Amino acid sequence: MKKVLDLQAPIISLQSMLEDLLVATSDGLLHLIHWEGMTNGRKAINLCTVPFSVDLQSSRAGSFLGFEDVHIKDMEYCATLDGFAVVFNDGRVGFITPMSSRFTAEQLRGVWAQDVVDGTCVAVNNKYRLMAFGCVSGSVQVYTIDNATGAMQLSHKLELTPKQYPDIWNKTGAVKLIKWSPDNSVVMVTWEYGGLSLWSVFGAQLICTLGGDFAYRSDGTKKEPLKISSMSWGAEGYHLWVISGFGSQNADVESDIKNTANQPGILQFQFIKSALTVNPCMSNQEQVLLQGEDRLYLNCGDASQAQNPRNSSAHSEHKSIREKSPFSDGSLDSQGLSTLLGHRHWHVVQISSTYLESNWPIRFSAIDKLGQNVAVVGKFGFAHYSLLTKKWKLFGNITQEQNMIVTGGLAWWNDFIVLACYNLNDHQEELRVYLRTSNLDNAFAHVTKVQAETLLLSVFRDMVILFRADCSICLYSIERKTDGLNTTASIQVLQEVSMSRYIPHPFLVVSVTLTSVRTETGITLKMPHQACDAESIMLNLAGQLIMMQRDRSGPQIREKDNSPNQRKLLPFCPPVVLAQSVENVWTTCRANKQKRHLLEALWLSCGGAGMKVWLPLFPRDHRKPHSFLSRRIMLPFHINIYPLAVLFEDALVLGAVNDTLLYDCLYTRGNAKEQLEVLFPFCVVERTSQIYLHHILRQLLVRNLGEQALLLAQSCAALPYFPHVLELMLHEVLEEEATSREPIPDPLLPTVAKFITEFPLFLQTVVHCARKTEYALWNYLFAAVGNPKDLFEECLMAQDLDTAASYLIILQNMEVPTVSRQHATLLFSTALEQGKWDLCRHMIRFLKAIGSGESETPPPTPTTQEPSSSGGFEFFRNRSISLSQSTETLPASKLNLQKTLSMPSGPSGKRWSKDSDSAENMYIDMMLWRHARRLLEEVRLKDLGCFAAQLGFELIGWLCKERTRAARVEDFVIALKRLHKDFLWPFPVIPIASISSPFKNGKYRIGGGEQLLKSQSADPFLNLETDIGVPGAPRSQSWLGNIGSAHQEIDTASSHGPQTQDAFLSPLLNKGDECSIGSATDLTETSSIVDGDWMMVDENFSTLSLTQSELEHISMELASKGPHKSQVQLRYLLHIFMEAGCLDWCIVIGLILREPSIINQVFGLMQSSEVDGEMLQNIKTGLHAIDRWASTDCPGYKPFLNIIKPQFQRLSDITEEQIQPEAFQPVNKTPEQAASPRAEDSRNSACHSSSPSGETGSSSTASWTEGTMAGSPEEESFQDGTYDCTVS
Repeated sequence: MKKVLDLQAPIISLQSMLEDLLVATSDGLLHLIHWEGMTNGRKAINLCTVPFSVDLQSSRAGSFLGFEDVHIKDMEYCATLDGFAVVFNDGRVGFITPMSSRFTAEQLRGVWAQDVVDGTCVAVNNKYRLMAFGCVSGSVQVYTIDNATGAMQLSHKLELTPKQYPDIWNKTGAVKLIKWSPDNSVVMVTWEYGGLSLWSVFGAQLICTLGGDFAYRSDGTKKEPLKISSMSWGAEGYHLWVISGFGSQNADVESDIKNTANQPGILQFQFIKSALTVNPCMSNQEQVLLQGEDRLYLNCGDASQAQNPRNSSAHSEHKSIREKSPFSDGSLDSQGLSTLLGHRHWHVVQISSTYLESNWPIRFSAIDKLGQNVAVVGKFGFAHYSLLTKKWKLFGNITQEQNMIVTGGLAWWNDFIVLACYNLNDHQEELRVYLRTSNLDNAFAHVTKVQAETLLLSVFRDMVILFRADCSICLYSIERKTDGLNTTASIQVLQEVSMSRYIPHPFLVVSVTLTSVRTETGITLKMPHQACDAESIMLNLAGQLIMMQRDRSGPQIREKDNSPNQRKLLPFCPPVVLAQSVENVWTTCRANKQKRHLLEALWLSCGGAGMKVWLPLFPRDHRKPHSFLSRRIMLPFHINIYPLAVLFEDALVLGAVNDTLLYDCLYTRGNAKEQLEVLFPFCVVERTSQIYLHHILRQLLVRNLGEQALLLAQSCAALPYFPHVLELMLHEVLEEEATSREPIPDPLLPTVAKFITEFPLFLQTVVHCARKTEYALWNYLFAAVGNPKDLFEECLMAQDLDTAASYLIILQNMEVPTVSRQHATLLFSTALEQGKWDLCRHMIRFLKAIGSGESETPPPTPTTQEPSSSGGFEFFRNRSISLSQSTETLPASKLNLQKTLSMPSGPSGKRWSKDSDSAENMYIDMMLWRHARRLLEEVRLKDLGCFAAQLGFELIGWLCKERTRAARVEDFVIALKRLHKDFLWPFPVIPIASISSPFKNGKYRIGGGEQLLKSQSADPFLNLETDIGVPGAPRSQSWLGNIGSAHQEIDTASSHGPQTQDAFLSPLLNKGDECSIGSATDLTETSSIVDGDWMMVDENFSTLSLTQSELEHISMELASKGPHKSQVQLRYLLHIFMEAGCLDWCIVIGLILREPSIINQVFGLMQSSEVDGEMLQNIKTGLHAIDRWASTDCPGYKPFLNIIKPQFQRLSDITEEQIQPEAFQPVNKTPEQAASPRAEDSRNSACHSSSPSGETGSSSTASWTEGTMAGSPEEESFQDGTYDCTVS
């Protein structure tokens, strides 16, 4: 023990002040003691003799404290302000500074903080020159000193808001302790009644343990907050050491918790922090990097994803500043908890243990632009890691590592690591560049000597900028040099700028960066190549952002100078202050003409004040900018996350948030040791992101810069979340203005509405916003954006039916039911026309609800359109079709008469109810009938099938009524062509081999084939050029008909023995005609034979197991059939038309399928039943027309027409007597017969079989139908539509 001093009063506070120790005692005296224990004859200073005033400019003699018992309760020395922040025992706070170098009572002056009367404690941030005073109210008031007047200025407050913490915000008690972290980037605050909170420098709250999982157990009961009596940060701010639990303020605490929480114990909390806090040169990258004491957390995912950094960064990359992590007390294995930390969604790199052994903890870290390599700096040396190879690279020579201390941080430049260090051997400051790919050794490094210690380093394009301890800035150029096998970088000094006039203390500089930002955007238009130059230096001086631009006022701008170095050497203008309270700055050196606003902007993070962007304003279409308009504008905006990176093109801010997981259920409440851990949940750092574009657009609109807002929005319109941006902007303005209590003199909503109309998404944006807003605000919204009726009509005109459906819900709530019905009808008919079946079903339900007065339950807007089934009637695959008839004379126990379709239960069920006589159902039915009539008139059978299946339309009954009207075929030729097109059914072709069979000369044969191919490709309806191409081909079609009939009948012969034509016995093609297979397959798109197989067929014909005639037949089958799905659809439609008695349609479908059995069946029906004479006449006329058309345009049909000619002739010979239209009626069958297995089988076979057996199935269906249509004694007693088709 060196010396004991008796100061004759209790010591309240001790502070070290450079070479002296300052001691405050309870008797109101300040003692200045030398470290050797000598007072050097200096007297103790009585505080009552120190003058205090509001600022240092007012009268030299300020008022004195004037009380006998005033003494200092807490104080802290601030080196960068050269003075003491003090808290007096009466709650007043102030700042005491010596007016000269001598520290005596006459030289000290004091400044009051006028508004504070309840101060409890103080902590000082030297880097940002801030003094944080804790108050009895629970808030922390942060003051700074005004440079001009010397007065204390309130910078910001750290306080819990009632919005975030409604039940605790004014019940925390007085502020107990305030501690700034070693790197001065965060401050920890704790209160008298317990709890911890972490804040950024300028007041953004990062963590608070008074809410969420920290404050409540999983069963909802409140925890007693952890009380802290003392705390201290560990090295580099990775740990917070805490002494907990002295005394309890609340008496009603549960006993077991009380015992635990109040036992004094040492706790350690672990933290990870953003690399930006210590290495701000990372701010020009979009990569995110967190550093812990022994590991790194990256957001770039796997190295494989990192190959495309732009894409990966656009979606999920986030950075995190220092965030709360699991803690451990002495008994917990801190390493284990730390290992669990942060592994969710982060790529974690464990730092090499070999390097950490002698160099713990990590001080700096940096990641390259592609996110594939990281470098870290510990106590000595550095090491780097490749995410691709997953390997660390360390110094081979440990002496070299231990001889360098990195001082100013490090950065990546392409494949090089640039760092500023101190060489312990030579006692020399150096700037070194190491190549990543070579061994880590000084032999491969490029070393440049530097005059003074480097405090900060940053890289911009091919330039390195250093900020040195003598307050000077030095710019270097860096370039790659290949010297034989060795690759190195060469560095040359470009320019030095002294900043000592502007910077009071070098330690105050938080970051320094080169940027291409400048105020004069007009120059950019004339000289675009200069837009990417290093135009200005941005310096963050204790939270003040200072910009120094290149001075272009001299003659340099007019010289046509080719040397890039000369341009860079332009001097800098005097500095300009851009913003206050700045924590981080982001710019990019990339250029993108499409998104100049975002890429040439400067992004600032301002703590509790949110973010700011310094946005360039461009004249439109290169017009001359207005002289009175500023070239740039500073726009403030608030976001909900703490920003850690900015994705410039993607208009996203990335951040990280502390997330918690409760694990108190794992512990028994009796165990006191474990109970302490239960107080704190397990903490993980989650990545977050937020869109900021809508804030900027809104700020521009507020300032009447609509044209700039439009330019900016159009440049971002391709972003996937751009619709969401517009919606957010509209929603926020609407909520603010519509709920405002005072009238708004200049409302923004009309401007925002007008702005949104510039985009095609206008209609969706408005309706989505309305649907997410309460009904009370709708009138205010639509007063600005327009009448919902007009917007609904615009949607219909734009064919946007889903959006129109959303507007219908708005109309239903805002208008009378008749208006809703009119608009719903309009939408229903449009949806029918477009085949949006899901919407149609919703509209049917909606119309019924309006009719029955259920309009208070609007239909949900279909969010996704169900897959359109216009491609096929898949829904019929497993349904049985049965006919159930009943008469009015049947007893009630039998099946009741239904005029409408009974639907399966499901989303499209419940379509019609039993009250089918109601006006509303009639109204809907009329619309459906009108649509069906239109489809038939336009020969859209495929659409008709989809329509009936999707909406459960009773097609058979309707066709029966319309048999002589809408369901009549007006023009058989047009109907046939239309069906071919709709069902992708190929027109029949004549086999080329049969045309050329009279000639065995290969030349003619090939010529014929080529001619046929040409005409086929030129004209889908194969014309008669075919015959002309083969000289001497017989004009008579009869023998061609025989050949054609043979292959048509092969499949059907087994089931229609009696109907088989004699033509089946006609000779097929001659063997050896190899050409036919190639030409036939060429004519069909569904052929399975590829070009490469043709030669094989020609050369090895004898080895094929199939005969030539069989091959010929198979290829013709392939050529003449459409897709299997179309076949199923056509057979289904045939069944429907047969049931309904629309025989003219049955004939058309029979012609397309080219199955004589169908035609014969229809002819048989026409002979056996009493058919309407008009229909008979129509069929005869139609068949004649088809015959004429086939002769001229489509000879492929002639063979089939010749097959059915005898039947047709027989029909013409029937005596044409007029028959009553009512005579043709469905047969009376009992329900049991209707659901007979035969009907079920025939349906399934027709649907599920392959093509040949499908035909068989169909013929059995047809013959079954013919049987059911046979005469019956009760036939005459039926009226139209007295049966029901049940689809199950």
